[in-house]
Amino acid sequence: MKKIRNPFIKREGYNCFGCSPDNPIGLKLRFVEDGDFVTAEWMPEPQFQGWNNTLHGGIQATLLDELASWLVFVKLNTSGVTSKMEVKLRKPVTTNNGSLFLRGKLREMKRNIAVIDTWLYDHDMVMCTEAVMYYYTFPEKLAREKFWYPGSEAFSEDQQGIQ
Repeated sequence: MKKIRNPFIKREGYNCFGCSPDNPIGLKLRFVEDGDFVTAEWMPEPQFQGWNNTLHGGIQATLLDELASWLVFVKLNTSGVTSKMEVKLRKPVTTNNGSLFLRGKLREMKRNIAVIDTWLYDHDMVMCTEAVMYYYTFPEKLAREKFWYPGSEAFSEDQQGIQ
């Protein structure tokens, strides 16, 4: 397993709800590469409730969407945008029992559409939410020129000045 560096941190205008460590109302996700998977551990906070001590379903979808986007960065060496998501909320997710765990893996590429399987597990590693994410991926040159993609090497924790 290896930590994934966030190369966007010092970029002017970067305030992603999912992964910016400086967004005061954001999720502040950090990611790890684990073989074919991209993973994250996240501690829910009370403001993300939909019901008493239950994680809002929209936040669950957002967590898995953000995970898929980082998989595109790291595993596909480009960027993209969500084109469709199929989310299945299997079990309630509590916000007061500890960390949650996210996992994602590329299922297949259909031309320029990445089909990504994602899962959200509770503190006991019980799978609570699963989603198939469909990402429209850009050619790397376009991703670099227009969508802030810094290149796959920028995500390596081996870089100087790690974030």
